[in-house]
Amino acid sequence: MTTNEKRLQHIIRFYTIMDTLKDKLGGYKRLETFTNGSSWVKRGVYFFFEDGELRSDSGEGMRVVHVGTHAMRDGGNTTLWDRLRNHRGSEKSGGGNHRCSAIRKHIGQAYLDRDPGHRIEKTTWANGTFAPWDIRLQEHDLEMTVSNHIRNMPFLYLGVEDDPSPYSQRGYISRNVIGLLSNYDKPPIDSPSDQWLGLHVHSPGDRIHRSGLWNVKHVDHEYDPHVLMTMDLLVKKM
Repeated sequence: MTTNEKRLQHIIRFYTIMDTLKDKLGGYKRLETFTNGSSWVKRGVYFFFEDGELRSDSGEGMRVVHVGTHAMRDGGNTTLWDRLRNHRGSEKSGGGNHRCSAIRKHIGQAYLDRDPGHRIEKTTWANGTFAPWDIRLQEHDLEMTVSNHIRNMPFLYLGVEDDPSPYSQRGYISRNVIGLLSNYDKPPIDSPSDQWLGLHVHSPGDRIHRSGLWNVKHVDHEYDPHVLMTMDLLVKKM
């Protein structure tokens, strides 16, 4: 079991790696202006931040609020850009589909839970993996709100070009970084601000509220500190 003092040291080291990664990428990216280019990696892990969500214990700067990857099944063909494009939503309509993006679903739910007034989306949001056109149409305004929120979230990405698999290095990195940063059932480090939207969402087991992340999976994971060495080597190879 890692002590909280040791965990703080690990989090400080994690953000040192993030600073190096940011320099390698030429700064934070935002989906509002980012497009798939020739230098884009096919597979990797991504780290979302939010303006106004600052580190309070591990140093200065924004804190990571979401960690994700893709193609975690054998034979999967989803690329990193495919996953980020799902999160971004449609450029043409400004909306999106929260049923194929967990972070879209959670952010939309947070807006609904924060709003004390009646909203028709409350009866359909996050219900099922498919919705007919009339339901999608009534959810469109909220999907647009979610798209605007996510498109303005700074993010970094780390290329990890391994094969799709539940045992991939990408999966190892994402679940262990989530476990490291999560405050779920731990003394908090870099707690969310009082204004963080995630404090309003009622996720299963209150995992978003209690972890300080938009993630639900792996927030109770006991992390492996060696993930930092793995990340450090990958960043230095960029």
